[in-house]
Amino acid sequence: MSHGKSQDERFAQMTFATVYPLYLAKVIRKGRTQAELNQIIQWLTGFSEQDLVKFIEKKSTFPQFFDAAKLHPNAQKITGLICGYRIEEIENPLTQKVRYLDKLVDELAKGKTIEKIFR
Repeated sequence: MSHGKSQDERFAQMTFATVYPLYLAKVIRKGRTQAELNQIIQWLTGFSEQDLVKFIEKKSTFPQFFDAAKLHPNAQKITGLICGYRIEEIENPLTQKVRYLDKLVDELAKGKTIEKIFR
């Protein structure tokens, strides 16, 4: 499924440092912790806690963030709808990776256990 250039381009220009506080606010508002958020990001990307801090400090774009990531082998098992799009049908690789992350954050905020999020 094609998202259209505007969304793909928007993700290509967005920084991880801009989005991370939004993810954090969402999970905290739902009773989860920053440690849990970092844990799911680390699971998806293979980054350490220090790596996440560096990406935030450097204001890395999503392309820089995901180019450096080593996606978990089970990332392709992240399926379902996010913002009206079926994740497994997203054609743009960067957009799909961002939506993987969005889906994991949503699952955490909705109370899913870490073990189930990790598939």
